[in-house]
Amino acid sequence: MTPALPAAVLWDLDGTLLDSEKLWDIPLYELTEKLGGELSLPTRQAMVGTNVKRTLDLVYGEVGIDAPTPEQLADGAAWIDRRMAEVFRGDLPWRPGARSALAMVRAAGFPMALVTSTERNLTEIALDTIGRSLFDVTVCGDEVGGLNKPHPQPYLLAARLLGVDPAACVAIEDSPTGTASAADAGCAVLVVPCEVEVEPGERRFFRSSLAGLTVAELTALVARAR
Repeated sequence: MTPALPAAVLWDLDGTLLDSEKLWDIPLYELTEKLGGELSLPTRQAMVGTNVKRTLDLVYGEVGIDAPTPEQLADGAAWIDRRMAEVFRGDLPWRPGARSALAMVRAAGFPMALVTSTERNLTEIALDTIGRSLFDVTVCGDEVGGLNKPHPQPYLLAARLLGVDPAACVAIEDSPTGTASAADAGCAVLVVPCEVEVEPGERRFFRSSLAGLTVAELTALVARAR
């Protein structure tokens, strides 16, 4: 019998299911160089888990443009979108244990949502690798009215679309930005850090990888978070 909790499992994409943060390095470093600068490690780390607008603000700030024009932002977004589409059509690498964890949660019968800052067009390409049928709902970065992670709206929207209480859900995240979003939405958050360290906090539970994740662990997290 399927346990009563969690009511749903909500998955982040980049850095959680796919080891794709390194793939984002390709257009981000290229764009910064194209603009005449060099992307520093602290600035790159600050981009992890954010949406395109925030990422572009950081890129342009890195090259001394603190107030990019709408045209500059559009050009930068087009560059990133075009290059990432090329990259996402290649072989996408899984994070350790992620593929089996997804299969385990689906087999247990829990509703699942994908909650990502990546925009819809790129997410659709990634879903060709992950398996779109695994998810009952997908919330993308361009579908939350500008209230992107770390705002709780992405996770609140996913829970609403699934018809569940976010406080009864487990979110699985890797970044400080995504973790804050899920925790502020009221979810229990299983944090599996990837590129950037995540600070401890309320409703945050840490694991070194998704390998060996069990239904019993997920069920216990909701009770521990309350």
